[in-house]
Amino acid sequence: MTSTVQNDDLRNAASEFLVRYGGDRFDNLFRSAQGTIVVDDEGREILDFTSGQMCATLGHNHPAIVAAVRESCETALHMFSGMIPEPVAKLGRELAKWLPKPLKKSLFLNTGSESNEAALRLAKITTGGYEVIALGGSWHGTTGGSASATFASDRRGYGPKTPGGHVIPEPNAFRCPIEHCRDTCDMTCLRVGLKMFDMVTDGEPAAIIAEPIISAGGVIVPPDGYFTELQKAAHDRGMLLIFDEAQTAFGRIGAPFAATKLGVTPDIMTVSKTLGGGLPLSATITTEEIEEKAYRNGFSFYTSHVSDPLPANVGLAVLETLTREALVPRATEMGAYLSDALRALQQRHEVIGDVRGAGLLIGVELVQDRESRLPHHQLGALTTKRCFELGLSMNIRRRPERGSVWRIAPPLTVSHDEIDRAVSILDQALTESLDGLSRPN
Repeated sequence: MTSTVQNDDLRNAASEFLVRYGGDRFDNLFRSAQGTIVVDDEGREILDFTSGQMCATLGHNHPAIVAAVRESCETALHMFSGMIPEPVAKLGRELAKWLPKPLKKSLFLNTGSESNEAALRLAKITTGGYEVIALGGSWHGTTGGSASATFASDRRGYGPKTPGGHVIPEPNAFRCPIEHCRDTCDMTCLRVGLKMFDMVTDGEPAAIIAEPIISAGGVIVPPDGYFTELQKAAHDRGMLLIFDEAQTAFGRIGAPFAATKLGVTPDIMTVSKTLGGGLPLSATITTEEIEEKAYRNGFSFYTSHVSDPLPANVGLAVLETLTREALVPRATEMGAYLSDALRALQQRHEVIGDVRGAGLLIGVELVQDRESRLPHHQLGALTTKRCFELGLSMNIRRRPERGSVWRIAPPLTVSHDEIDRAVSILDQALTESLDGLSRPN
């Protein structure tokens, strides 16, 4: 009884005192998390197939992360921004060992939005331009410059964006934005988008920013050769190419970076989520040449928590754990296991129109029928809710023009048994939700 009263009291406090910040929000509060499991205020264990906010790739509260935080509590948590703590220097050196050459120089920040802001400022001060191209469906953040390059959602109601923002159609062969391709993208979308940019440019180009897999836009995997063409397009126009690898770096897709897998090295790379193991850590990474030019031109990105020691210690623990536990190749193995299970589920449910992705970043798109491919938003909402009731946390992306897509990204430490249990829950939730929709009111 006391527990129920306490639950109600804290839930009421959350409702009364907290600002609602968008997206799906559960009525339950949550008490703890370990590995792939989170525990709510009723003591229920729930499989987390979003790795928190796509961040806890080692699993929640991994012992190495806990130890790194404890070490920081014994040494230093925060310092004046002009002081470089030893863990920050160590992390810069260790990260450089992972990076595709000539990427080498890192600026350590907290969030993905911050790292993209810094990347855009680097590009602008280096090139002297201010125009930025982003892909449709992209998500780069909600701060000034990053919001101007974000086209997945949340653009309306905030007034003018940072000047110079442009969008080109995303290479979505399942739901082609220019209604040209079906299932195989021939990159007409890229050619058309660049022609449109060339028509309207002010002649002040700075950067093209892109996610190697467009996650919030529906886990869209561009076709082979796309980023080679995008890099050429950027350089032909005097622009720098920025890869936002918030969700693709450090093993999530079965490679150290998407850049490694693609064989395309950007001029600037941003990383976040997967570097922090569940804590706020991001980085903006570039070459010695670009860093030197930006420095000479007066580059500044000075925040209260730049180069903080605590997240740097955590980042070191993440890199060491990825190597020690061989989690990068494990993402390939477990991703194949999960994808196969989801494709088997697709054979049983006509409403699953597509299963796509790489490693342990997978999209499952729901449709009313496979011929028309009309999005099934109602089913997505109902099934996601039912999954949670059955003990599985799922993230659904629902946009009228972009379909209804589950973004599935469990920790790299997920087990076969946990995958089997999650797919079984998803199967049951889909079946029950479809039965409920088919019944007359």
